[in-house]
Amino acid sequence: MPTTLRVIVDQVIAPVPGPHGAYAEALTRALIQATPPGCEVEGIVSSSPPADYERLESEFPGLSGLYKTTLARRELAAAWQLGLTTSPGGGMIHAPGLFAPLRRHDRSISGDQVVVTVHDLLAWTHPETLTTASVAWHKGMLKRARKHADAVVVPTHALAERLANVVDFGDRVRVIGTAPRPGLSVPADPAEAAARAARLGLPPAYLVAAGTLEPRKGIVDLLEALGRPGMPDIDLVVVGPATWGELHLATVAEESGVDPRRVHAIDAPDAADLAVILAGATAFVAPSHDEGSGTSLIEAFSFGLPVIHSDTPAYVEVAAEGGLPVPIGIGGGYTERLAAAISTVVESPALAERLAVTAGDRAHAFSWRDSAERVWQLHADL
Repeated sequence: MPTTLRVIVDQVIAPVPGPHGAYAEALTRALIQATPPGCEVEGIVSSSPPADYERLESEFPGLSGLYKTTLARRELAAAWQLGLTTSPGGGMIHAPGLFAPLRRHDRSISGDQVVVTVHDLLAWTHPETLTTASVAWHKGMLKRARKHADAVVVPTHALAERLANVVDFGDRVRVIGTAPRPGLSVPADPAEAAARAARLGLPPAYLVAAGTLEPRKGIVDLLEALGRPGMPDIDLVVVGPATWGELHLATVAEESGVDPRRVHAIDAPDAADLAVILAGATAFVAPSHDEGSGTSLIEAFSFGLPVIHSDTPAYVEVAAEGGLPVPIGIGGGYTERLAAAISTVVESPALAERLAVTAGDRAHAFSWRDSAERVWQLHADL
């Protein structure tokens, strides 16, 4: 009888899958491809419309089966938060997030084990960016994880250190990195790639950044840097929404001294569109003040793109000198340092070329195959 690893794939079909949905999709595919002899992968999903089941079975053709709970996602999340349901049973369960059936068990007797994943600590560090209900759910689930999870996966050592200051998991934390999302490649047909670029309205030369106008993301700092006197006349493509609360990208750009026509927001592009955006950029800028993962840097590295990033610990760890770090500092000066770094890269082809080479080298350090093999080994060692 094969050993079954049961993966919760619910986020893949969530109304807004987001980065966590992309992570769940990529990891599940890789786990199936890296399945050791005598093992198999089964999916776990909340009660959903038949079309969603069909989509999961189509996206993960190697699944041995799909366990469908009797509760819909919202009700299941509430039940798991309170530990009120035994669904979906035992076995080896891997959760690509905190959405998991965390309950008391003795794996030495039953063989049951549950591993969860923590992507960030926003509920503690920036609760204002989440709804009150979401903050309560994340805190409640992490509390349950402390009691019942056999291991906790985080994407970076930086996040592991911060997690230790919030909840002590002892030696149960494992650092397993990420990699570029599935499908992140430029279409082989140059005409199709050009058509995508035209549809997206990409300018001839541009910087690219990812995020919202939420202060911690640093997009406002980036716009202020680009609006400083003497800055290169280059457009900015922001992969993210044009608005955040009452703030609008065009308004913030104008207030920062940047012509709003030079700033382009492209919200939630598919993987092929994002690939075209990255492939055509002059450089990738990651100005965030606080991140738990550096996946956006990894994706930029995969295109040999010069990367300028803040010195937030997760970025420094992921980049490992593969990009150009900019100290955030305390008490001001960040926008000036950011502006200087951007000017240097844009106006120095030699530096840009060196960064492109180091980016390409750094990209080789990340693969979903490696991540999946480490997840399999983690469960085997428990």
